[in-house]
Amino acid sequence: MYGDEATIRKILTESGDTWAVVGLSTNPSRAAYGVAEVLQRFGKRVVPVHPKAETVHGERGYASLAEIPFPVDVVDVFVNSALAGGVADEAVAKGAKAVWFQLGVVDEEAYARTRAEGLDMVMDRCPAIEIPRLGR
Repeated sequence: MYGDEATIRKILTESGDTWAVVGLSTNPSRAAYGVAEVLQRFGKRVVPVHPKAETVHGERGYASLAEIPFPVDVVDVFVNSALAGGVADEAVAKGAKAVWFQLGVVDEEAYARTRAEGLDMVMDRCPAIEIPRLGR
């Protein structure tokens, strides 16, 4: 398991409220769309990152993390595992505090690199599942 309960709690409650969601588009049938809604319900600002740079859930989208003109606290990654490591490296370069790889997204080398840079990281978990559990 990559990301224990303490790390999950820290990312969700202490890392900040600006979440870049990589892979978020206007397609409501995609998991990223629903997860972004949950994050917003829990007070997070969700910034869509997608090649089309679409506005989603009222937030302007950007084609890449580098194009976001303000600080990002957490980078939530909804791309396949083969691309996820590059996104984690971009998150480090952007100055994010944490990286979250969604369910099914696993890259052990990216995890090691990201942690070595001092960022908190979770892999193969979903914040929309974890955040409601914080109250218990």
